[in-house]
Amino acid sequence: MDVATPLGPIAVLEAVPAAGGCERHSAVLVPGFTGSKEDFLAILQTLAQAGRRVYAIDLPGQYESPGSADPARYTCAALGHAVAVLVRALGDEDVHLLGHSFGGLVTRETVLAGEITPLSHTLMSSGPGGVGGASAANARQLMAALGPSPTTEVLTELWHRHLDGPTRASGISEEIADFMRDRMLGNCPVGLSCMADAVTSAPDRTAELAEAPVPQLVLYGENDDAWPPEAQAAMAKRLRADRVVIPGAAHSPGVEAPETTASALTEFWNRAEASRRA
Repeated sequence: MDVATPLGPIAVLEAVPAAGGCERHSAVLVPGFTGSKEDFLAILQTLAQAGRRVYAIDLPGQYESPGSADPARYTCAALGHAVAVLVRALGDEDVHLLGHSFGGLVTRETVLAGEITPLSHTLMSSGPGGVGGASAANARQLMAALGPSPTTEVLTELWHRHLDGPTRASGISEEIADFMRDRMLGNCPVGLSCMADAVTSAPDRTAELAEAPVPQLVLYGENDDAWPPEAQAAMAKRLRADRVVIPGAAHSPGVEAPETTASALTEFWNRAEASRRA
C-alpha cells in the first residue's frame, strides 16, 4: 500500500497479527542500499504475531516509492526526515524504529534530529559510519557506471549488460531474479547514485547517538561481510546499547536467520515498552 505524506507517497508492507488485536506498539523497518521493503518479508508476520502492527517501507526513490530528481532529497539527513514524516503520517509516533545496513545510517538521523522520539532504535547490520572494503568498492563502481547524469536508460543498460547474467547465474529462482531486476530498475537513478555516495561517505556519529534518550539495540550476523562484526561490537559498546549476534547469519540476518532475528527483536521491543511503562 501507499501511505500519503507531505513529501509524497511512501510504499509500505503492513503486517498485523493473524488473530487478536495490536496491543503492543508498532514497528517501522527501513531497508538498506539497493534494498526494499521485501527484504523484511521473512520476519514481518512473526514480528506481528507478538501483538503489534509492523511496517516495512521503501525509502523515497527506492523501488515503489517515487523519487525526486533533486540530489538533496537523498542525503542521510533528508531520508531520516522522510522516515519521521512517514511515522507521523501513520498516526502513532511511539514506534520501534529499525534500520538495516544503509537504513541504519538513515534512522540514526531520524533519532538525532528529534522530530520524533521512537520507543526504541535498532541498528541491524549497520555501522558507525560509511561502509568500507568490498561493499564500498561496489557502491563506487555503481556510481561510476551511472555517470554524472543518471537516467533510467543508463540504469536499464547497466542491468542488462552487467547485472542480469550474474544474478541469474547465482542459483536463485527465476521469480526472484525477475523481482531483483524489477526492483533495481524501479529505483530512481539519481537517488541510487546519491545513496551509493552516502553509504560510503557517512561520518561516524556514534558519540551523538549515544546521548539520544532512546533504548538502542545493535544486531548483526556473526559473519557480516559489510561492516566488520568487531566494528559493530565496538559501536554497541560506545552506544551503551544492547547487542545481539545472530549465529550463522551474514549481512541480512532477517533473511538468513529469520526466526532467531524476529525473536531477538520482539524481546528487545517488549523490554523497551515495559521500561517506558515503568
